[in-house]
Amino acid sequence: MPQRHSKNNNDLAFFTYDEKRKLGYGTQKERLGKDSIKPFDACCLCLKPVIDPLCCPKGHVFCKECILECLLSQKKDIQRKLAAHSVQKKQEKEEQEEKVMLQKARELEVFDQQNHGAVPHHSKSYSRDKNGFHGANSVKATSFEEEALRTMKAFWLPSATPEAPAKVDAPSTSTTCPEGQEKLKLKSLFPIKFTEENDDDYKSKAYDKKHICPSCKVTLTNAMSLVALSSCGHVFCKKCADQFMVVDKVCLVCDKPCKEKNLVCLKKGGTGFAGHDDHLEATDFKHLGSGSGLGLVRPAQKV
Repeated sequence: MPQRHSKNNNDLAFFTYDEKRKLGYGTQKERLGKDSIKPFDACCLCLKPVIDPLCCPKGHVFCKECILECLLSQKKDIQRKLAAHSVQKKQEKEEQEEKVMLQKARELEVFDQQNHGAVPHHSKSYSRDKNGFHGANSVKATSFEEEALRTMKAFWLPSATPEAPAKVDAPSTSTTCPEGQEKLKLKSLFPIKFTEENDDDYKSKAYDKKHICPSCKVTLTNAMSLVALSSCGHVFCKKCADQFMVVDKVCLVCDKPCKEKNLVCLKKGGTGFAGHDDHLEATDFKHLGSGSGLGLVRPAQKV
């Protein structure tokens, strides 16, 4: 069956919707599948299975090495910004003092000219121009012209081009969580412990470990809500946590006392189903698409 003529008509003076889609220009949307969703036992930074996992008070899980490197780099960045901010404040103070000194010198010069107006002076204020000679009585007019020339917004002149100096704002001295963007300190992180399934088939495969709830022995998945105890670090399903830990106020594994504030809900990815998850559509804007001929010059990033 032949294709529609409107799909193949490429001699129009404007782009059709189908031609824009083939060109790859504009906002590209793609539905995310399960492969693009982070598992519950994966690090939020390296996206790999966690090694020595640490959890923040909001429930984000990180590898110990990843989160320590992240916090260390944030502290170094804060120190660099503080140094740049102090240098900028010192420079602004020096410029302000220089302006005050110049203003005082200008006022003294005007005062001296007004009090010695009868004495001839050979200065820049009494130069001859096209309108004639500025005498001793025209000091105010000359200063007014200099002020107007200095404040004139003639952006087309190289000498009057406005400059926008890059200002460094005072940075925040607190480190933040890379996932939740809330304030995070190293002492607020606590280690968590996943209970592995005792199955001989999965002992040799470190990348395919299965974690279970130590209470009900159910395999933990992204479809379940998980709770970690900040007092001891054991991870349970939310059903067991609400049924036992909230009532008994003790861990079922190590019998360590816990309170309700020690129950931290872990942040997890979705399952890939639209009825269970939100924000499963990735959006990206591209100025040049794959059909522009520049796809071979620079590899296009996957949405």
